[in-house]
Amino acid sequence: MKKYIIYIGILAVGLILGIVLSPSGSGQGDDHGHSEAEVKNQKWTCSMHPSIMQSEPGDCPICGMDLIPAESSAEGLAADEFKLTKNAMALASIETTVIGSGSGAVIEFTLSGKVKENEESNSVQTAHFAGRIEKLHINTTGEKVAKGTKLATIYSPELVTAQKELLTAAKTKSLDPTLYRAVRNKLKFWLLTEKQIDKIEESGEVIINFAVRANVKGIVTKKMINEGAYVKKGQGLFMISDLSTVWAEFDMYEKQLNSIKVGDEFIITTNASPPEEIKAKVSFIDPILNTATRTVIVRAELNNRKGRLKPGMFVKAHITLKDRNTRELVNIPKTSILWTGKRSIVYVSKKDGDGFVFEAREIVVGRQVGDSYQVLEGLFEGEEIVTNGTFTVDAAAQLQGKRSMMNPAEKKEEVKEIVRLKVSEKFQGQLSLVYDNYYLISEALAKDDNVLAKKSTDKLNKSLKGIDMKLLKSNDSHIAWMECLVEIKRTSKVMAGSLDITVQREQFIALSAIMIKSIETFGINKKVYKQFCPMANNDKGVFWLSDKEEIRNPFFGEMMLKCGNVDKVIDGY
Repeated sequence: MKKYIIYIGILAVGLILGIVLSPSGSGQGDDHGHSEAEVKNQKWTCSMHPSIMQSEPGDCPICGMDLIPAESSAEGLAADEFKLTKNAMALASIETTVIGSGSGAVIEFTLSGKVKENEESNSVQTAHFAGRIEKLHINTTGEKVAKGTKLATIYSPELVTAQKELLTAAKTKSLDPTLYRAVRNKLKFWLLTEKQIDKIEESGEVIINFAVRANVKGIVTKKMINEGAYVKKGQGLFMISDLSTVWAEFDMYEKQLNSIKVGDEFIITTNASPPEEIKAKVSFIDPILNTATRTVIVRAELNNRKGRLKPGMFVKAHITLKDRNTRELVNIPKTSILWTGKRSIVYVSKKDGDGFVFEAREIVVGRQVGDSYQVLEGLFEGEEIVTNGTFTVDAAAQLQGKRSMMNPAEKKEEVKEIVRLKVSEKFQGQLSLVYDNYYLISEALAKDDNVLAKKSTDKLNKSLKGIDMKLLKSNDSHIAWMECLVEIKRTSKVMAGSLDITVQREQFIALSAIMIKSIETFGINKKVYKQFCPMANNDKGVFWLSDKEEIRNPFFGEMMLKCGNVDKVIDGY
């Protein structure tokens, strides 16, 4: 007994000392201030899905469970901030950079292309009179020809006849000079020279075969006729290209077009040995975009008197220009940006003791400037961001349940309250028949019965025809029903045209949304249950309607028939 009395005495002394040594009133005030800061930065998460992080309590958008308070940082960091030590950053090769503006930015890029013949110097050698090719003096492409080189020999019956006419007219030219001049001009028309015509007249002999000579110098790039063939007047025989100048044509993407103009200089290199550097200027930018490759042709004309550049040869153009379109915007390296769909994420950093504090920030990216991008919104000059090891930092954020590339910032959407419009009970009854067929579709999908779902959709479409819009007396109700009707017809038409249950369920999402809006707007003379499945529609969640409080999930069927909950009861009266 005495032993217990001693124990009680020791306990009493401890309680007294605790009261005496307890913090003062001012300490309690400090604790109050700390609590206010915690409440201000408090975030709410899901015990089953820690990646969910919201600023207010509520339900988990994935599983529907109540959110719980997220643990606050022991280091006094904001909810979406996290810290890495300098040692951890060094091991992960994480680098940060203080960003600056884009004033005076320089654009550097490389274009790939090919050498082509200069089309302006191409010449097609044609036959000036009809006849048969007796002999080709140029038999292969690639041969060099000078101006006046004999290309082919042609036998032309009409030219033989014209020569005989000349000889006859020459004998009587004093009597009929007009005829004589007409015959000579006819031969000139076939490009016979005065010297050739005089020779025929002086010799009195008819030339059987005539030579076709090159009008220009160059390389034969195309042979268009064979020996022994008959040709018409004006028919092409050879294509001759003057390769003393050639074109270098490059493909440029549309996003680069604002950076270049005719007259800009660039350096062209070839793969020839030894590699050659050629300075050139942009001479042409194609005004038409190739819709297949999303590129346009950029051309330069090159001097090729030494013949080193061959058509078909691959070339590259290196361009360095001052960006004419750069505004006073922040420029950041492309290595600092994480791309996820339409979102662009960077990690902003700041020094904190023996390490850095990081936070993901969503930005709006502008045009590319070399290896950098302009930032239109989200960053300011002088801020420090991660420029190397960005994926490593993002992985650390995901592991700690912070905002990251895969866990975007919460965006609250404004929910418009649906206003109930007063309509007649008869209209409500007609709409109720449409809903009954909608419910049959839902039950068919819950049973995984695609055939029954299609039949029920056909019934729904027929019931739509039974709605009398003349019953809608107000302009507001008429417009509201027309909007609903168009969407119901669109989704039900797709459902009725397919036996693929996946397609039916996808369209049932939209059909359910518009049916909910219709019933909340007009009513259907009975009570229905608005139900919700957080896992349907790729975990985005879906609402649908049911006659019964019991959950029968139309989006998963027998696989997850009971998945969901009743969101609210819609009073249809």
